[in-house]
Amino acid sequence: MHESLRQVVHLIFGLGIAGFVLLFDRDLALSVLVLALFAGFILSDAISRGYTVPVVSPIVAGLERRDAAPGKGALFFALGALFCIVFFAKEVAFVGLVALSLLDSVTTLVGLRFGRTRIYNHKSLEGTLAGFAVTAIVLALLLPPGIALVTAVAAAVAELASPVDDNLVVPVVACLTLTALL
Repeated sequence: MHESLRQVVHLIFGLGIAGFVLLFDRDLALSVLVLALFAGFILSDAISRGYTVPVVSPIVAGLERRDAAPGKGALFFALGALFCIVFFAKEVAFVGLVALSLLDSVTTLVGLRFGRTRIYNHKSLEGTLAGFAVTAIVLALLLPPGIALVTAVAAAVAELASPVDDNLVVPVVACLTLTALL
């Protein structure tokens, strides 16, 4: 498994999902995400039981972390996105998903390459700061700078300290922060 490739795929698909949420009707986005979750759980279960699913099995094998449930990260991303679409305004959910996509990918990519100072939960100061900075800069293109900065801080703290999968926590924290600030 190549973690760098995994994170690039995470970034591309994450931003694609965020764009889909913003551009299309809320009901369509909900329907597509529920369908994707349902199909994803079926495929994950089949692969974990030893079945080979054409096209899907090699992709999962090449991108999944060792000893992780097949497609776990993608399923948690879709579940986090679904939660945000259901409970927050479409524009807020979009920003929360952009924050997750950028923060999680950049933090991991920079942490793997340049991370030297471990700060918490095997995560590096260098990765965390880079993820925060990139997220804050991009969010400042979408939001007033102060709101972008506070949202990026909240998301970065959630990514660093979350006891559960960050694909579930980061978008919700970003959406809660935005809702409180807007």
